[in-house]
Amino acid sequence: MDKTATVDERALKDANAFLCLECGKCTSTCVVARYNRSYSPRRLISQALAGGRLPTSQELSICLTCMACDARCPSGVRFVDLIRELRRATYGAEFAGNCSHGGAMQSLMKLMTAAELNQDRLAWVTDDLKTADEGDVAFFVGCAPYFDAFFTELEVDTLAGVKGAVKVINALGIAPVVLPDERCCGHDLLWGGDVEHFEILARRNVELLRAKGVKTVVFNCPECYYTFKADYADVVGALPFEVKHLSEFLAERAGELNFVDDEGEKVTFQDPCRLARFAGVVEPPREVLTAAGVELAEMPRSGKGAVCCAGNGWLNCDRFSKEVQLERLREARATGATTLVTACPKCEIHFRCAMKDPNLGDEIKMEIRDLASTVASRLENKKAKPKGKETEE
Repeated sequence: MDKTATVDERALKDANAFLCLECGKCTSTCVVARYNRSYSPRRLISQALAGGRLPTSQELSICLTCMACDARCPSGVRFVDLIRELRRATYGAEFAGNCSHGGAMQSLMKLMTAAELNQDRLAWVTDDLKTADEGDVAFFVGCAPYFDAFFTELEVDTLAGVKGAVKVINALGIAPVVLPDERCCGHDLLWGGDVEHFEILARRNVELLRAKGVKTVVFNCPECYYTFKADYADVVGALPFEVKHLSEFLAERAGELNFVDDEGEKVTFQDPCRLARFAGVVEPPREVLTAAGVELAEMPRSGKGAVCCAGNGWLNCDRFSKEVQLERLREARATGATTLVTACPKCEIHFRCAMKDPNLGDEIKMEIRDLASTVASRLENKKAKPKGKETEE
């Protein structure tokens, strides 16, 4: 990147960068800086203010955009907003991201912007799951079907969370609408600076859901949920439906679910960044796990203080990312829990990847399960008849 290029003053103002006290709390909080000593959010802010120097493409890629630094800043500096704006402003010219997996995920997302796209989106719907063509409640699947196909060597099963979500929604007497032509929500493209393709996906998804006349859209993926909730309005205006994360949707109706009456396993919970820090959804997942009879053992850093899985939208994956993941897995094991429950498919993928390290023993090994599949496994066999016009198979 051109070292003489400068940061736009408007971007600095919007991020409250001029309020920076140079106290260093952002850097001391940053989990990447803990292992990568050459990386410092405080120094990047100071350089931008002093001479307006743009961060290098590598520095822009390293940031996990987990918002841990923003949450601790005493001056309200929004470092994450600045990083996203700089990625957008320099996308395609200086910044393209240090894409992991050869940029395959980004290519897939761009392919989904095609107007005429023939997908087999509903191949995962088995006979025991009830979905609908019409109804008040829709379920947004996300990219789990593609993740499972791409990460087979990691033995991931993010579709278990998707199926578990539908199973629990069915247990409430609802057959959710699912879209045969659903597209990627565009989260990673937006945070990677590719606003053009993100906006195409946003318009397409809202158009598809609007055509179904749904009143509520439920999400299992926290990134899809937050993207709809916080970013889609900038593209399409006010959404014509309400958005709910599955944990919120279930917590409001937990009394309507019948769970097995026996002692549940001991688990610990990984709070996704977009769900806890960004959207402020902390208690609903715990309320649902408790209602299901699961024993919850909290990690010292949980809720809005939870540690990121070091995913970063498939932009960067290096030895420092692995150190962050290993540290988190050790923290999870230290709780005495047998299972790490996640509420994000990327958390599952990244933690499973870390556990594949052949140089490590059993010190970090533990079962990893999705929140929805965990709750679904605790349901009694009693099922209410789902409401809605069922999809014809």
